[in-house]
Amino acid sequence: MTVQSTTSNGVDKPVTVTEEWLGQPKGLYVLFLTEMWERMSYYGMRALLVLYMVKHLFINPEVGQEVLGFNFIKGSLEHFFGPLAIQPMASQVYGLYTGLVYFTPFFGGIIADRWLGQRRTVFVGGVLMAIGHFLMAFEHLFFLALIFLIVGNGAFKPNISTQVGDLYAPGDSRRDGAFTLFYMGINLGAFLSPLICGTLGQKVGWDWGFGAAGVGMILGLMVYTFGQKYIQPHPENVAKKVQADHKGEKIPFTAGEKKAIWALIVLCALNIVFWAVYEQQGNTMQLWADNQTNWNFFGFEVPSTWYQSFNPLAILVFAPLLGIFWKKQATKNKEPSSVTKMAIGSFLLAAAFGIMILAALSVGAEKGSVLWLVVTTVVLTIGELYLSPVGLSLVTKVAPARIVSMMMGMWFFSSFIGNYMSGWLGTFYESMSRESFFGLMAALSIFAAVSMAAFNKPLRSSLGDH
Repeated sequence: MTVQSTTSNGVDKPVTVTEEWLGQPKGLYVLFLTEMWERMSYYGMRALLVLYMVKHLFINPEVGQEVLGFNFIKGSLEHFFGPLAIQPMASQVYGLYTGLVYFTPFFGGIIADRWLGQRRTVFVGGVLMAIGHFLMAFEHLFFLALIFLIVGNGAFKPNISTQVGDLYAPGDSRRDGAFTLFYMGINLGAFLSPLICGTLGQKVGWDWGFGAAGVGMILGLMVYTFGQKYIQPHPENVAKKVQADHKGEKIPFTAGEKKAIWALIVLCALNIVFWAVYEQQGNTMQLWADNQTNWNFFGFEVPSTWYQSFNPLAILVFAPLLGIFWKKQATKNKEPSSVTKMAIGSFLLAAAFGIMILAALSVGAEKGSVLWLVVTTVVLTIGELYLSPVGLSLVTKVAPARIVSMMMGMWFFSSFIGNYMSGWLGTFYESMSRESFFGLMAALSIFAAVSMAAFNKPLRSSLGDH
């Protein structure tokens, strides 16, 4: 049995040997379940967010008087972008929210690295998010609830991901497989959330859907609290952090570490466009699902938020298959580098929106088959699997150990800019034809893919054999 202690400078420190189950540290399964419930809460709220604003909150003529901070936020946005109708306003708020939840992890990583340690920071973040979800049930506290969720996510997200990497010794071949399994936990929660929170929100009441998201966050905190004894960082990782933080001494980065840091910064910059396009799923694609998709099956009207379950379900199906495919490539010495995989992911994202161009031309102003969304999501998901878990694993491999949480936060910082851009891009959804809008998304994805491919060689030289 392993027992965890925390040094005065916040470094998590194991005192015995880590237990394993099915060839992986038991801590991986604790983190899997914790992240599953946290993602159930996050994606449950996200599935409802745009519809809640467009169909309920922002159509109230008294919204400026009843929702705390509405006039200030609307006025600030209109100062830069001009008058905003309901859908563009909702898209801007969606982009700001989903962007800021990826901005704050940078600071959450610093707080964990320098002061609280990863475990305490995760717990604080989970409590703040649970409060935020329950505040969503009160219309006048809408923006305050978003603030709690943004700050809580910043504390929670980078420090869960880095704890997965800390379970394994440097060079451990199980690390990539562990991140794939962890990524499946994320998407199991994301799959369940629209079925639970989305159905309750659309069929029973918005506050029921948001409340269910809060319950999911509490369950995640319970799993994390009772599973503490199994979350043991590998002794080699702890030794590096203790050495780096000994007596507050600042150890300068080596030339190799500096090259790796700059390579990760470049990759983060290239990721921005990918996420700006990808995150249309919760924004304009959800509006397409609600307004231009036929959800009537044998007389039963399925909630359109169930669309948000397509992507995580596809991940659960294709992640293990892709892992097997990469393993076979590796045995033949043909597995692509991490950067090449990420370029492939961006090309697949472009292909997914190419399918949506065909859908827009076929459907027009009517309601079309749900199969358009199914096929698009399958292609988009495979693209995501080529980029997102690969990037998470890469950060834990090449980032200097003493700043790994901060570098993970920086990785999520690229998602902050990309997610905000998704909201800004979504403001053109009503002013452009559908096929033109989806064509713009495809073109941006191709730009990201070509850029990653062009930088592949210099990035590989900086990142080493990854």
